[in-house]
Amino acid sequence: MSGPKAAFLQGNLFRHISVMALTSSVGLMSVFLVDFVDMIFISMLGKAELAAAVGYAGAILFFTSSFGIGMAIAAGALVARALGEGHRDLARTRATTALVWGVAVGALFALAVWLNVRPLAALMGATGETLDLSVHYLRIIIPSLPMLLVGMVGGAILRAHGDARRSMMATIWGALVNAVLDPILIFGLDMDLTGAAIASVCARIVIGAAALYPIFRYHGGLGRPTRRQMVAAFVPLVAIAGPAILTQLATPIGQAYVTRAMAAHGEAAVAGMAIVARLSPVAFAIIFALSGAIGPIIGQNFGARRYDRVRRAYYDGLLFTAAVVVAVSLLLFGLRGPLIALFDADGVTRDLILLFCGPLALMFFFNGVIFVSNAAFNNMGRPLYSTLINWGRNTLGTVPFVMAGAATWGATGVLIGQAFGGIVFAAVAAWLAYRLIDRHEPAGPADPFARQARQLSLMHLRR
Repeated sequence: MSGPKAAFLQGNLFRHISVMALTSSVGLMSVFLVDFVDMIFISMLGKAELAAAVGYAGAILFFTSSFGIGMAIAAGALVARALGEGHRDLARTRATTALVWGVAVGALFALAVWLNVRPLAALMGATGETLDLSVHYLRIIIPSLPMLLVGMVGGAILRAHGDARRSMMATIWGALVNAVLDPILIFGLDMDLTGAAIASVCARIVIGAAALYPIFRYHGGLGRPTRRQMVAAFVPLVAIAGPAILTQLATPIGQAYVTRAMAAHGEAAVAGMAIVARLSPVAFAIIFALSGAIGPIIGQNFGARRYDRVRRAYYDGLLFTAAVVVAVSLLLFGLRGPLIALFDADGVTRDLILLFCGPLALMFFFNGVIFVSNAAFNNMGRPLYSTLINWGRNTLGTVPFVMAGAATWGATGVLIGQAFGGIVFAAVAAWLAYRLIDRHEPAGPADPFARQARQLSLMHLRR
């Protein structure tokens, strides 16, 4: 089989993390940027209910995308581990069965959401015309979930092979298609939300095709699995995918609560939250990409029993997160004025943008700690840890904090409470990750920097 072998068993780990995260983030950023441009176009139409409809729909689409992210995590972890162990035929079989199972189950999941899209949108707090617009938008996009899932799982397979560039290009091609079709359909053909939804469907189809092509061209393709292989693959896939999906679903459920809490402050507040929700992944695309990028690095070294490199990779992931968050936060602070002007924001919408581009952006570091820790858990055979951390973060770490923030500061307090709720669970996640590594390397951390980071997380917990 051609293509790179276990590429992460040697070389500088911080460099591997940087290259994987930066290349993966370019693809993610291109997709997120198109969503951000969608919001700009919708805002230019001058109808608050359209922007609010996108905000409500976005919470549900986040929910559906989380299923694909969970399947991608499982596929990437299993393929990377097989490559690290030197079993390339097993890696090919795992890639094939993960795609087949993912598409089959994803189609059923999409159908269930499609049939219940109106009550789900109403549950978010949408009412009247805004509810009708949200439902219309979602019913066009949701059937394309299986193709998005092909793109997500295919991209994870490419990253497991160390082929971050081609994984990135798949999302870039999809983003380009979306960017070209958006103005044509929204403005040229006067299709408003319908045009934005159709453009997104076309982009998902392109992402799926562009992710499959390099797998066949450069990495030996996919096999034709037997029934026995499909049955045999189900248990190990579900062992990671099940907790990973549950882990990913926690975030949109937490976001759904935040959306509903924001709805109590009016459509202008929901529109402001929708702008922040689109801006956040663009600004922090590198951090969003980090979990998928560092996973194969940890997975390959864990499969090869290079536990010293697993420890160093985890620590370097935290260091990388801190550097990126500080740099991006400074950039956002400098761009506050232009962003407010871009959306012609005033009132509570303006306040929410100012808040996000101020000190609140620095709080994203704690989300990054959770992302890196979840990647470590998934690739070291403890996906349930990810599930517990994410659900804790999005329930105990969200609901009471959002309630307190909203009662104290109103709409801005909703975002403040959501951000501060992550601190405790980030500390718990870091402590669990180092403890898990210690179990496989009883002598303890040889790296003084890793030891210091672990001690700091323990000190935070004791406080």
